[in-house]
This record gives sequence, C-alpha cells and structure tokens, in this order.
Amino acid sequence: MKLPRILLLEDEPAIADTLLYALRSEGFEVVHVTLAREALAAFAQHPPDLAILDVGVPDGNGFDVCRAIRRTSELPIVFLTARSEEIDRVLGLELGADDYVSKPFSPREVCARVKAILRRTANGKAAEQGAAPATAGAAALRLDETAQRIACGGGYLALTRYEFLLLATLLRRPGRIFSRAELMDLVWADAPDTLDRTVDAHIKLLRAKLRERGLSPDLIQTHRNMGYSLTLSA
Repeated sequence: MKLPRILLLEDEPAIADTLLYALRSEGFEVVHVTLAREALAAFAQHPPDLAILDVGVPDGNGFDVCRAIRRTSELPIVFLTARSEEIDRVLGLELGADDYVSKPFSPREVCARVKAILRRTANGKAAEQGAAPATAGAAALRLDETAQRIACGGGYLALTRYEFLLLATLLRRPGRIFSRAELMDLVWADAPDTLDRTVDAHIKLLRAKLRERGLSPDLIQTHRNMGYSLTLSA
C-alpha cells in the first residue's frame, strides 16, 4: 500500500525533527527540505499528497512556494508560521491554503489536521469521479452532520475545516443573515485571535468551489453592512 507522501518545508532543525518523527510515526512518507527552491524542485520531481510549508525560510517564503504550486496543482497545503498577524493568515487562505498553524504547536495536532485534510481530499476526488452533474440551487447541498461533510449533487465538496464549518452554519439556516461577528463566534470559536476579514476570505473560497461544481456562487449572498446568507433561489 502506497504511503501518503508529505513535502515538509521547514528550516528550523528542532521543529523539523519533531514533525518528521510525528509524521513518520503516523505512517507518512516525508520529504524534508529547508529552502523554497528545494521545495519546488521536490514538488516537480515527485508531486506529494500534501505540502507543509513554513512561511519564513532563508531564500524566500512559503507564500511564494504556494503561488508557484497553485499555478498547476490543487495540492493540499498547510502553512506553518511564527507570525500571528491576521494579514498573514488571510493571505495564506486567499492563496488557497487548506489550513494554517501558528508556532508553537503540537506535532500531534499537525498530524491530525493532515489526516483530516487528506481524508476530505480523497472523498472529494472520489465523489467528483462518479458524481452526476450538480443541479442549480441550494437544494443541491446536503449537510451530513455525522461525517462532517456536505454533499453536492451526486458527490461531496472538498472543503477545509473552516470552509465546512462556515458553509454548514449557513446551510442550517438558509435565508438567515449572519453577521461577521456571529460567524466568527460560531465558526472560529477555537481561534479567538482571528479577525473578521478571514470570513470574507473563506466566503470567496467557498464561492469558487461552488462554481467549480456547477452551482451559482450567488448562493452565498452578501448583505452590505449586515453579513452573509445562503439563498434557496440562486
């Protein structure tokens, strides 16, 4: 059985060693590099199943590596950073990151997030291969609370953790307008230092994923100075 292959870009030896041990203990094959150019070379030579990118490395940053990868691939990406500024988190999410972990962090938590992302990605790919064309309207979306996934037509949306929580919140109460503050409390309850601009970044990503599956991005409506809602009639 092929082991999931992880590309790790991290230049701090202590952090890299801890993550390498944790990931390999969980059954992952890990390719470790310390420079941005090495990460891009490793990606080109043998594309991994997921990349973990440190934001700050000696010859550049993880954001530039993510931009380069995104030109040709939807590879799941997790950012590692010592920075806590909201702008860095939002930039990472707008570039298409699947998750964002601030240092210091628990290696076990990183492993758990990696496994969850790979499960969602695998489910999404399998669903797309056998899915029927999606129909228009929010009725095409069905929330599976137990499995924490959202069906779209004959398949499932490939969503990151916060994308799922955000869309699920809107889907439970179609037509209701949620303010950014409400969405922050409901979706980002475990990340109290996150600012409301993150909501806008995630809405943008969700609309793009709905469009990819044949649904109107206008299913998620913006209400100026009020918030967002999920409409049944787009």
